[in-house]
Amino acid sequence: MRIVLFMILGGLLPAGATLAQDLDAGRKVAGMCRTCHGLDGFARIPIAPHIGGEPSEYIKAQLYAFRDGSREHEMMTVVAKGLSDQQISDVANWYNHFEISTAFPTGKSGNDAPELCVACHGANGISEMPDAPNLAGETNIYIETQLKAFRNGKRNNEIMSPIAADLTDADIQAAGDWYNSIEIKITDPAKPN
Repeated sequence: MRIVLFMILGGLLPAGATLAQDLDAGRKVAGMCRTCHGLDGFARIPIAPHIGGEPSEYIKAQLYAFRDGSREHEMMTVVAKGLSDQQISDVANWYNHFEISTAFPTGKSGNDAPELCVACHGANGISEMPDAPNLAGETNIYIETQLKAFRNGKRNNEIMSPIAADLTDADIQAAGDWYNSIEIKITDPAKPN
């Protein structure tokens, strides 16, 4: 009877087991990320972005860019060069599995968000597209640094580069201020509250 039950349920078990294995493998890789990004994806230092709940495709694209040199950062380039494709996929899935919730500042609404940012990054800073990052709760310095990198050509993206090229320093500061003011909470849906 056990053999028959195993054969009947056998097709169901690997899918769940694979997901758990992937998250375990991703958690192991995330151990290298925890000092800056936190094991839960809530950044521990102001120049690192929050990556908990980030779209997995975005995380993978950034890690591949750091690894192949098309995006440069003194720490991330070194870390990404040591990752296999499987490790990149695993860590992206690990950070993506977290849930992120946001709250606007008191007296503010989505109508106050920077108009140019909303279509991709959402008024509340939660990505509307799989290849765009969440911006909710990011520090001003992180957002301003990235927008200036797009503006001056240190970072290139077919959507962001032309947008950033036309931004003034005041526009950049306003975007940084807006998304920094949004409160975020990152939770692990696999853990009871």
